[in-house]
Amino acid sequence: MSASRAVRVSEEVAASRTARRGIVALESSVLAQGLPIPQNAEAARRMDAAVRAAGATPAVTAVVRGELTLGLADNDLARFLAREGIEKVSARDLGVACALGADGATTVAASLAICRLTGVQVFATGGIGGVHREPAFDESADLLELSRTPAIVVCAGAKSILDLPATLERLESYGVPVIGYRGHEFPGFFTAETGLRVPAAAHTPEAIAKMAQAHWHTAGQSSALLVVQPPPAEFALASAEVDALVLAAVEEARQRGIRGAALTPHLLAAIATATGGRSMTANLALLEANAALAGAIAQALAA
Repeated sequence: MSASRAVRVSEEVAASRTARRGIVALESSVLAQGLPIPQNAEAARRMDAAVRAAGATPAVTAVVRGELTLGLADNDLARFLAREGIEKVSARDLGVACALGADGATTVAASLAICRLTGVQVFATGGIGGVHREPAFDESADLLELSRTPAIVVCAGAKSILDLPATLERLESYGVPVIGYRGHEFPGFFTAETGLRVPAAAHTPEAIAKMAQAHWHTAGQSSALLVVQPPPAEFALASAEVDALVLAAVEEARQRGIRGAALTPHLLAAIATATGGRSMTANLALLEANAALAGAIAQALAA
C-alpha cells in the first residue's frame, strides 16, 4: 500500500499540501493520556491556534477506528479528548491497532512514523522521551524513531524526569542533530537550564529550515533534527526545585513498583501535585510556544 493510501489525510491537510502551505504534525497522546481533562482541550486549542497564527496547518496524528490518520476531524478530536476507549499507541503498536480497528492516541514515536509515511517534515511536541533514570534499562522508542525519520521536531528538550545527559548521548549515537533555538542550553522541559550544552544554535526559523535541507540533501542523512527551546521564561520552574521533586517521585515509584509505561504519567502527576499546578501551567505554555515555532519553521521550509 502506498503512503497516500495507508494514511487517511484530512481534506484541510491535503489542500494545504496542494497549496504548498506548511504542515505541522501534532501528537494525540498528550491529549488523550498526558494531560487531564479539561487541560487537554485547552492544550489542543492553544496548539492549533499557534500553528495557524504562523500561517501553517495543524495536523493531529492518531489511529481512528483502525485507520492511520493525519488531521483529526472535530468529532474524532472530541472523542479523544473525552479519553474513553482510547489506547496509547507507540510506533510498534500501529499495525496491531489498525488490525483491531482500535482508536489509538499516538505518542511521539508513533507520530513520527506517520510523518515518515506521509512526508510531513515538521512535528511539534512538549518534550521527547529518552533514557530513564531508574536502574533497569528503559529507553523511549522516541529516540529510535528520531534516528530514522527526516523531520524537524520542535520540543522543550526531554522530560525532566529522564536522565538528560544519557539522553543527549543517545541522540548523538543515533545521529540526531540537536539545535538550540536562540541558545546553546539544552532545556529540561519544565526548566530552562540543565547545565547541558547543545552543539549548534539557530536564531530564525529560516536558519533551521536551511540546516534541515543541508542535513537531508547535502549530507544525505535521514534522521530528524531536534530543535529545542526553553519553556517561556515567565512559566519556567527552577531546575533545583524540579530535580528535588523528580528524585522524590522516582523513589516513590520504585517503592510502589511503578515502572514501564506507567512510570512517566505517574512522575508527571506527582510533580504537578507537588508544585500546586505550576508545572501544568508551564506544560501548557511550552506546548503552545513549540507549536508556534514549528508553524514558523514549516512555513519557512515550504517556501
